[in-house]
Amino acid sequence: MAMAVEHPTAAKRHARLTSPLALLCLAALAMATILLLPINVPIGPMYWDLFIYFDAANRLLSGQVPATDFFAPVGPLGYYLFAGGLKLFPNAQPLLLVHWSLFAVTAPLMALALWQVDGRSRGTALALLLPFLAFAILPFNTREFYPFPGSDGFAVYNRQVCQLLYALIVALVYLRDQRLLLVSIVAGMTALFLTKITGFAAGGLLCAFAFAAGRVRLRTAIAAALIFLAILGALELWNGITLNYLDDILTLVLMNEGSLLPRFLQAASHTFGIVVPAGLLALFTLYRDRAALAVTLRTPPRLAAVARFLDHDAFWIVAVLLAGIFFETQNTGSQALIFIWPVLLPVLLRLWRSDAPRGVVVTAVALAAAAALPPLVNTAERAARTYVGALKNVSMPGDNLKTLGRLNMRPEVLARAEKMLSFYARHRETYADFIRIQELPAYVFYSEFDFQVAHLMAIDDAIGAIRALEEEQGVTFETVMNLNFVNPFPWLLDRQAPRHVSIGADPTRTVPAPDAEALEAVRETDLILHPTCPLTTANADLLALYAPAMQDHQKIALNDCFDAYLSPRMADRIE
Repeated sequence: MAMAVEHPTAAKRHARLTSPLALLCLAALAMATILLLPINVPIGPMYWDLFIYFDAANRLLSGQVPATDFFAPVGPLGYYLFAGGLKLFPNAQPLLLVHWSLFAVTAPLMALALWQVDGRSRGTALALLLPFLAFAILPFNTREFYPFPGSDGFAVYNRQVCQLLYALIVALVYLRDQRLLLVSIVAGMTALFLTKITGFAAGGLLCAFAFAAGRVRLRTAIAAALIFLAILGALELWNGITLNYLDDILTLVLMNEGSLLPRFLQAASHTFGIVVPAGLLALFTLYRDRAALAVTLRTPPRLAAVARFLDHDAFWIVAVLLAGIFFETQNTGSQALIFIWPVLLPVLLRLWRSDAPRGVVVTAVALAAAAALPPLVNTAERAARTYVGALKNVSMPGDNLKTLGRLNMRPEVLARAEKMLSFYARHRETYADFIRIQELPAYVFYSEFDFQVAHLMAIDDAIGAIRALEEEQGVTFETVMNLNFVNPFPWLLDRQAPRHVSIGADPTRTVPAPDAEALEAVRETDLILHPTCPLTTANADLLALYAPAMQDHQKIALNDCFDAYLSPRMADRIE
């Protein structure tokens, strides 16, 4: 019987289309196309985290420098990427833009490693790439924080760190060329440092283990450290960001200091479903290879033997678990431990190529699947629930929100938000009572979809009220501050935010006591807004924190949901 033979040209075309580099390019092209479209996404819990990026981008585009001109809760890389993305895609849906902006960094890192892996095995390269693409494309955390499906606008920087760690681990485990490894380590660690310091620490632990296991040579390690320090030095000479950023990190550490053990245990409990099967797989492979490991450890020379001993699948799994749990100690949400897959895959590949008993293979596959599949399945399931459920959603109302209004929600959520907004205004004293007992109306109040929608509606109305006041009085408020977690007003009004004031202003975690520069900046701010729909403990704390600099400001009722404080200069010009 004759067999069909694929034409050589067709085979080459198929090989090119399924190459990792081609898939990365196709993914980037698809992202860029979607960012050009007027797409809405469903509202989600703590969606207002996303507004921080607009505050930062507005500052960057007006010439401010992170850590020098304003205090930020995380590193500057994500803000610069988002600001650049806004210039390229000014009408993009912001959640998609901020989540996908990191692809400009991770795609080249993945391409560098997968180019070499693909030369050895196309299947291995695709097995590493496809899960990464799923997490890089779908803007969701791997753990639900709220029972109803919605977009995860919070913890974006944590997701970005997890994707950077994925790319770094792929390089450490699969790259053999020390020159390419040097480039990957320098780029990956620099990006981690400029994204979040706990991610940088986790990456440092992994690089140190790779060095101990002999994957990174001494010359490569020294060169990587020197180049990294040179980059930081160049940044310091360019705009002074390095030392100020380190000072901000120290401030955050002091503000959030506490026992590491409870947080480590908490993070381990959050990732229990991954840690247990992956840990069992590590123990399983150690037990199976115990005889060979004992021989390896006794083989001279001693240092080389220790490196070969450590360069075992089980120890790689343990190293990644420890680094991942450490990173999660400071996180509310993220794509936790998605980077475990690159160190699970070698176990399966070696068993596949060996003559191991069927029971051994089945056990290893089951444990690896139990560790790697839940985050992927949960993310895909949450995305499906969110987007399929949005078919009957209604669009976010508003005339002044720019792309912040690219949202939709269930009709009943919108109806409740409209009712609650007027309720907040009529019952201000009720919410003042919550401040007196130092509580929110609900434990997950900021995760409530109707609160997020009502908050945006209040911002939209406030923008209209500010413009009406300016037109009526013939004035322009050049600097605008919001005594709230987020301050989207300068971006929405095309104005400036005061320098030396924190963005992402959580008074319990990310707002240090204002120094003389900060107080002076607040004192000179034309318009300071205080949201009152509803009154909250955090906003009251911010008002008290900056009160010394607001003593000469004149308080007026901007509308039912915002009090406004006018600087003496502006108050004198308003009747």
